[in-house]
Amino acid sequence: MKKKIIRKQQNSKMCFLCGLKNPFGLQASFYELESSELVCILTPKTEHQSYPGRLHGGIITAMLDETIGRAILINHAEEVWGVTAEFTTRFKKPVPLGVELRIVGRVTKETSRIFEGTGELLLPNGDIAASASGIYWRMPLSKIADFDPEAQEWKVVENQDDPKEIEIG
Repeated sequence: MKKKIIRKQQNSKMCFLCGLKNPFGLQASFYELESSELVCILTPKTEHQSYPGRLHGGIITAMLDETIGRAILINHAEEVWGVTAEFTTRFKKPVPLGVELRIVGRVTKETSRIFEGTGELLLPNGDIAASASGIYWRMPLSKIADFDPEAQEWKVVENQDDPKEIEIG
């Protein structure tokens, strides 16, 4: 099913997932969908492997965690951040390197102090390779890290390749 992209989220300079200048990172892009879900698009490289030709399970977990954790930004005017309190990943299929992957995340429950979410890593053919659920503490960024948005190059970087809609399962 195709879903319309509403907005692209920010990237940073050195984050392992979204850092555009991190030579070892995944350089992921995050897109908010009309369904209030978040989709992450990235292509893992050989530096990210575990067994030959396979993406490392810890990196799969990080991708799911980041996508679900960022989904809280969708319906909030102020920046709300999540700090992972509990996380579970279920691995279903091996994940190859060098192909575009999509990770879909959503918030399933939200209170004033915590939120919960779920997500799936989709292979190019649409199969679910891994799924996850997490519980996050809601926190302002000032309580998490000394973060200077300008120094960290925290901004939306538009590309002509950015999709307007995306196929999800």
